[in-house]
Amino acid sequence: MRDLGTVIRGIRTPIIKENDDLATIVVNSLLEASKNNNFEFHDKDIVAITEAVVGISEGNYVTVDEVSQDIKNKFNNPEELGIVFPILSRNRFSLILKGIARSTKKLYVQLSFPSDEVGNGILDEEKLYRSNYNVGSTITEEEYRKNFGDWIHPFTGINMIDFYKELIENENCEAVFVLSNNPTEILNYTKNVINCDIHTRVRTKELLEKEGAKVFGLY
Repeated sequence: MRDLGTVIRGIRTPIIKENDDLATIVVNSLLEASKNNNFEFHDKDIVAITEAVVGISEGNYVTVDEVSQDIKNKFNNPEELGIVFPILSRNRFSLILKGIARSTKKLYVQLSFPSDEVGNGILDEEKLYRSNYNVGSTITEEEYRKNFGDWIHPFTGINMIDFYKELIENENCEAVFVLSNNPTEILNYTKNVINCDIHTRVRTKELLEKEGAKVFGLY
């Protein structure tokens, strides 16, 4: 009787650098881990390699400064920018946000709620449903802090508005947050917009451009 399901192991490798022979490093790391930790490989086992190290080994990446310069070029050195529906993830978006903040003096950040498009929360949903707000509301940063600002993510222990605000301000850029599920809300603040959503990016871009915004998608 089989009583053990899927087993997942994280394999440690050396630090991956540009032009490294990634295939050799992965194979050697797997064999070394198998030897030192007394496990074997079987047919149909799967080895997953994160896209980050593939990109690094191929030199297929950009720096924060390159992100910043690209935005300056696209928006002609903007004094202010707006971003719509960024993901609430430190490792997947924070460095991109750093580049965006470095390109301007004031950044308006519009967040969807009660979570981003992949389910990362930004507030206590039970508190939301007991409040005078609903998913069709617009919540200013001041209102958020008064009504929902004590919320932290149960796994990371972080409030992402606090985290993102500090990151933006560390780039000498003023940060203003607003929560709304209507992408055109950002146009009450600025006409220069980067839409950061993935699954709805075409629709978001079309809605904003229809209202006269200058829009670039973060793809």
